[in-house]
Amino acid sequence: MLCSGVLLVGGCSTAEEAPPAAGSTGGAEVATLQTGAPTPTVSATPAQAERPRERLDDTPEDKKERLKPYMKCLTEHGVDITKRRSDGTGADGTSGAAKACEHLMPLPPWEFDPANPEAKDFARDVVKCLRDKGVRYVEVGADGTGWAFGGKNNDPESISKGLKYSPACEREVAAKRK
Repeated sequence: MLCSGVLLVGGCSTAEEAPPAAGSTGGAEVATLQTGAPTPTVSATPAQAERPRERLDDTPEDKKERLKPYMKCLTEHGVDITKRRSDGTGADGTSGAAKACEHLMPLPPWEFDPANPEAKDFARDVVKCLRDKGVRYVEVGADGTGWAFGGKNNDPESISKGLKYSPACEREVAAKRK
């Protein structure tokens, strides 16, 4: 028997239920998981918990709701979020609050995450879809996980069409990958 995971439920022996000694003739041998002490109950701390992740199909309301715990944490750490600067520090320069609340900041959708080995392929396929829909100036972003519209001259038609068709292309490409 193989027991794995954080929570062990029946079927695994504890130190008090040691198997018969080797060479014993008393019954069939059973594979057991042995530990020096009973397995403690593990509860995840906020730092250990998995960060929330945005989804491609999130509505603006979904995004706002997912961000609430992060914003609440910042407020609890003394950051006036109405005066928060774009560099992640509060009006009083408290970048420590952002670090303390980092575990609550939503990750990007998996399709855009640089940790996803298929993110570059996703971006390339979305760019192809956008070109197929008439977006003339669109290219994969510098980090390989996004795309940019307009080219060097910021072509307004490409930007407009790109913004219009991106959500549909994202969904289309994601659906093909599942």
